[in-house]
Amino acid sequence: MTKFKLLALSALMASSVSSAWAESPWSLGAAALVTPNPYKGDQDRVYPIPMIGYEGDSFYFRGLNAGYYLWNDETDKLSVTAYYSPLHFKPKDSDNKQMRHLDSRKSTLMAGLSYVHYTQYGFLRTVLAGDTLDNSNGITWDTAWLYRYTNGDWTFTPGIGVNWDSENQNEYYYGVSKKESRNSGMSSYDPESSWTPYVELSVNYKLNDSWNVYGMGRYVRLADEVTDSPMIDKEWTGVLLTGVTYSF
Repeated sequence: MTKFKLLALSALMASSVSSAWAESPWSLGAAALVTPNPYKGDQDRVYPIPMIGYEGDSFYFRGLNAGYYLWNDETDKLSVTAYYSPLHFKPKDSDNKQMRHLDSRKSTLMAGLSYVHYTQYGFLRTVLAGDTLDNSNGITWDTAWLYRYTNGDWTFTPGIGVNWDSENQNEYYYGVSKKESRNSGMSSYDPESSWTPYVELSVNYKLNDSWNVYGMGRYVRLADEVTDSPMIDKEWTGVLLTGVTYSF
């Protein structure tokens, strides 16, 4: 199974999904994730995602993301964070003959710093993280401005952001080495770092004090450094996540 990391998918779940976690410390739930896959020779799929959350004064755990607060008040939240990045590629799972001759790309554990700053006009969210398992040795930086609006039991959080991926990150996941070029017949490709813009929206509906239904979507315009790769056949990607949580 091939999966594309939708510009720090885990960071999206860790931050945008926060509107789905209720005020109680613990929450449990389930979600369905739909992702259009930009790699050649692969199909779009629906993935079941368990949602386990804990919100404390010093520590949090949200789905695939965990963190420890270095600073935590109503205006500013700075934390050391770690999250699972599911981006990987398995040649045997592709139905494209050339792609089947490429090397595997592994998923990894990313770690770094997360910062959120709240104002009356919205809030800034930024996450800077690097590969900790010596797979890509890459760095990603995700920054967005969002505004949260509540109307009764409904909460809407639209946002606009940009993601930066380092040269190492892009080379590992989208580059084609000379060896791979000889084996597959694809042109060799060595990308540089990239900036990728996106828009997102999360919606949460409070059924009662314990149950919440939510949905999230993100549309990503892929950078030229990604779309120029012979491994990629789309100019955009995204994520759609919907589910339910129970807090206690």
